Amino acid sequence: MKFPYGISDFHKLITEDYFYVDRTDRIPVIEEMGEQLLFLRPRRFGKSLWLSTLANYYDVARAGEFERLFGHLAVGQNPTPRHNQYFVLRWDFSLVAAYGDANEIAQALHRHVNGRIQDFVTYYQQMLPGPIEIHPTDALVSLQSVLTAISQTPHKLYLLIDEYDNFANELAMSGQPTGKARYDALLRGEGALKTLFKAVKGATSGFGLDRVFITGVSPIVLSDLTSGYNSARNIYLQPALNDLCGFTEVEIADALSQVADACRFSASQTAEALEMMRTFYNGYRFCEEPAPPVYNPTLALYFMQEFQQNCRNPSHMLDSNLAMDRGKLAYIASLPDGGQVLLDAVQEEPPLALSVLADRFGVEDMLTAAKDAPFMASFLYYFGVLTFGGRTSLGHLILRIPNLVARKLYVERVQDMLLPDVRAQDAGRQATDQFLLSGDLGPVCAFVEQRYFRVFDNRDYRWANELTVKTVFLTLLFNDIAYIMDSEPALARAYADLSMIVRPEMRQYALPDLLFEFKYVALSEAGMTAEQVRGLTAETLRAVPVVAPRVAEATARLAEYRTALQAKYGDRLRLRCYAVVSLGFERLVWEECR
Repeated sequence: MKFPYGISDFHKLITEDYFYVDRTDRIPVIEEMGEQLLFLRPRRFGKSLWLSTLANYYDVARAGEFERLFGHLAVGQNPTPRHNQYFVLRWDFSLVAAYGDANEIAQALHRHVNGRIQDFVTYYQQMLPGPIEIHPTDALVSLQSVLTAISQTPHKLYLLIDEYDNFANELAMSGQPTGKARYDALLRGEGALKTLFKAVKGATSGFGLDRVFITGVSPIVLSDLTSGYNSARNIYLQPALNDLCGFTEVEIADALSQVADACRFSASQTAEALEMMRTFYNGYRFCEEPAPPVYNPTLALYFMQEFQQNCRNPSHMLDSNLAMDRGKLAYIASLPDGGQVLLDAVQEEPPLALSVLADRFGVEDMLTAAKDAPFMASFLYYFGVLTFGGRTSLGHLILRIPNLVARKLYVERVQDMLLPDVRAQDAGRQATDQFLLSGDLGPVCAFVEQRYFRVFDNRDYRWANELTVKTVFLTLLFNDIAYIMDSEPALARAYADLSMIVRPEMRQYALPDLLFEFKYVALSEAGMTAEQVRGLTAETLRAVPVVAPRVAEATARLAEYRTALQAKYGDRLRLRCYAVVSLGFERLVWEECR
C-alpha cells in the first residue's frame, strides 16, 4: 500500500493509486449547507486534501477526467449537477509571510493572491474569452478582472481559501510587542485582509463569485473581520461532517490488517498494533452530539507508513511535524489561571466543562481581556488538544484530552510549570530510571517531596487530593517511548489511578509493568501541622493512625486490578504494584503490593 503521508493533492492520490478513504458522499451534503461556508479543524487534519477534492470535482477544465477521478467513488455513482461547472480559484494563507510591518504583510498578501490569479490565468487560458489584468500592487483589481472575464462565459467562480487564519494567528500569538498593532492594521478599518474579504463578500452579490469554501483552525479572525465578512455559515460542528477529516476505527483496522498481513503478523500482534493506534491517535469528536471518535489522519498515516516499512511500531508516536502544538499550551499556561486549566484537563475530575463552546472571540479577547476557563478550554478545542467528551448531568459540554499523544503535550507543559529547572528535571529522570531498575520507589518519593511538593503553597490545600498526587507522578514517570501510559484505566469495573504497560516492542528490555493507586490525607485529618509532618521519620510516618488504613485500602484495590490486568495480558505481564499515600503535600508513604 502507498500511504499519502504529507500529500494533500487529490488528483495525485487517485491517479497514482495511493491509499484513500472516500469522503465524497459529503459533497452533496455540503452543497445543501450553503454557498459560503466555514469549516474548522486542527492543524494537519486533512483540510487541504478536502479543498483539493472540491477543486477537482467542480473544476470545469477537468470535466474529461471526471470518470477517472470520481467514477469509483460515492459521488461518482450519483454526481450532483454542479460537478465540473466552475472556474476554481484557490488561496492558501499559510503561504503568506507574517513578518515585517503591517505594510509588508499586506504586500505579501497581495503578492500571494496575485500569484494565484496568475496560476489561474495560465491554467484556464484556453477557456477564458479575453486577457486578465494583474495589477502589480493591488490584488483586488486583479480579482475584479478575473470576475469580468468569467462573466463572459457560461460558468461562475468557486473560491477555496485554505488556512484563512494562519498568518493572522501567528501575529496574534507572536508574543512580540508589535504583534497586535500589525494585526489591527490588517483587520481594522481599511486593513488589507478586511478589504480583501469585503471584496469577496461583494463579489458574491451577483458579480460572478457563486461559492466560497473556507478552512481554518479557529474562528478568531472572522470574529475580528465583523462586517468585513459576516456571510459565511459555520459548518464545523455539523454531525454529518464529524469524520469528514479523519479516519474511523473500521477504516484504520482494515488498512492495518492489510499491512500486518504483509508483515506476517499474527491476529494478536495485529490487535496490539491497533490498540496502540487507538490509544495514541483516536478520540477526536467534532460535534456536540454523540458520535464515533475519529483518528488524527496525519498521525495515523505516519504510523502506518512506519509500520509498513519496518514491521514494528514507530518508537516516537508523535510526528515531529505536529510538535508546534506545544506552543498553544504554552500560551494558555502563560495566562492567569491558565496553568490550572491545564491541570484540570490532565486530572479530568471534575471534568473540564462549559455551557457553550465559544465561537466568537477575537484577538482583542486573546490579548487584553480577562480569560476565563471556558475561553481557554474553547481555544484548546479549536487547536486540537481538547475534544468533545459528552455532557455533564447538568447538560454542560465536557472537553477532554483526546488521546495519549495530546496528553503527552499536557504532561510536558505541566512538568515545565511545576519543575521549570532543567537540572531538576534531569534529576527526576535519574530517580525514575533508578526506580525502574530496582523497583525501589523511595528515590522517586524523595524527589517528589523535595522538589514537587515545594511548588505548592497553602492555597493549594483547598483542592488537593489524590488526583493532584497522581498528576505529579504522571508528569515525573511519563515515558511514551517505553510505555503505554494510561491514567485511570478501566479495570475490574473500577478505575486504577495510573498504569504503565510496557509497549509490545519494548518487552525485550528489563522494564516492569507498573500499577499505582494513590491516596491523600489532609493535614487537618491527621491532626498535624506541616512542620510536624516534615520532622517525622519514615517509621513514625507509617504509624500515623490515618495513614495505615489508606495504605490498606489502596493495597486492596490494587489486588483487584492486578487480577484484571493479568487476565488481559497473561504471561507477558511483569507487573509491580504500588500503593502511595500522601500526607498533605509534605510526605509520602509507599508500599509495594506483592
